[in-house]
Amino acid sequence: MQTKQQKREDDSLIFGLRPIIEAVRAGKELDKLLVQSGLKGELFSELMGVLKQHNIVFQYVPVEKLNHLTTKNHQGAVGYISSINYKKIKNILPNIIASGKAPLLLILDRITDVRNFGAIVRTAECSGVNAIIIPAHGAAQINADAIKTSAGAVHNISICREDNMKATIDFLKDCGVNIVACTEKATDHYFQIDFTVSTAIIMGSEEDGVLNEYLQKSDAKAKIPLMGKIASLNVSVAAGIILYEAVSQRLLN
Repeated sequence: MQTKQQKREDDSLIFGLRPIIEAVRAGKELDKLLVQSGLKGELFSELMGVLKQHNIVFQYVPVEKLNHLTTKNHQGAVGYISSINYKKIKNILPNIIASGKAPLLLILDRITDVRNFGAIVRTAECSGVNAIIIPAHGAAQINADAIKTSAGAVHNISICREDNMKATIDFLKDCGVNIVACTEKATDHYFQIDFTVSTAIIMGSEEDGVLNEYLQKSDAKAKIPLMGKIASLNVSVAAGIILYEAVSQRLLN
């Protein structure tokens, strides 16, 4: 018997080549798209053309993976329709800057745990973050768990899904946004960083932190001092500490 949670997750599932083609053409956002490795045929070629036209990221997987997701005739393609409408940072940053306040942005580098993601979004919304930037590939799926953990905050904050994170960081820097990477490799503590200026904070993945190529592009690096025996904090907790340092500085400024 299906649980209510399973039912909610199934509601976002879409499968079959033609249904996915038509969903993309209709402007539906896809959180994730899995395509069977080695798939061929006229309809598959049409799907590839539509995905390329709409710049949709997908992943090749074995047919066993798709069979695990649904017992129905998926024809080699299974996707998840997004619960939100993603934005592009280049389209919204000018308005944020025009408001007269220094933008506070959050870049999530490959945060894959949906509960961590939801908790971070909730804290970001509460702390006045203007937008959250995530990669098109390798980010947590915004499903029922993520929405619940965020207490619905995913619907109250701009979430920007970007295809090229390096180019996005370069764009932010060109717009005068200071890039601050949170990493144990830093020499400065987080409270030594100036968060009153236009800032984008990068939080790294649960497994290996911020990618080195993003660290190299950062204007500053910040670490949280750890006084105990455990070597790291949960990323959602770390995000909360950093964001509320920014709140504190901005309130006192």
